[in-house]
Amino acid sequence: MDVDLIERTLEIAGERGEDLTSRVYLRLFAAHPEMEALFIRDTNGSVRGEMLARVFEMILDFIDGRAYAAQMIQCEVVTHEGYGVPPEVFGIFFSTVADVLKESLGADWTADMDTAWQDLLGEMVWFSTHPDQTIEARVG
Repeated sequence: MDVDLIERTLEIAGERGEDLTSRVYLRLFAAHPEMEALFIRDTNGSVRGEMLARVFEMILDFIDGRAYAAQMIQCEVVTHEGYGVPPEVFGIFFSTVADVLKESLGADWTADMDTAWQDLLGEMVWFSTHPDQTIEARVG
C-alpha cells in the first residue's frame, strides 16, 4: 500500500475544507437504507461526525505503524455487534468513505491513488472480518 498516496488524498480533501460527514452518510444511507435506522438517536449528526473523525484517525494510524488501529477495528466490530451491526458493514462504510474522497478529489484522484485505497480497504476489511483478538495482527 502506498502510504504517501493515502496521506495525499486526505491532505487534498482537508485543504478543500469540505465537511465530508453529510456526504458520506447520505451516500451510505442511499445505498443501504436499513443502516439509517441505526442512527435514530443521532438527531444532530454528532455521532456520525465523531465516527467519521475516528475512521480518519484509524486510517492515519493504520498506514503509519498501526499502534492501535487494527485492534480498534476489531474491538469496534465486537462493540457494534451489540447494536445489531454485522461485521460486513465496516467494509461498506470504509468503501463509502473512499468513494466520497474519490468524488471529492475529482480530477485530482489518480489510478495510483485508487490502487493504494483498494489495498488499504482490503487490509482494513480483513481486520473487521477477523475480530478475534487472539489472531495475530496481519502485517501490511
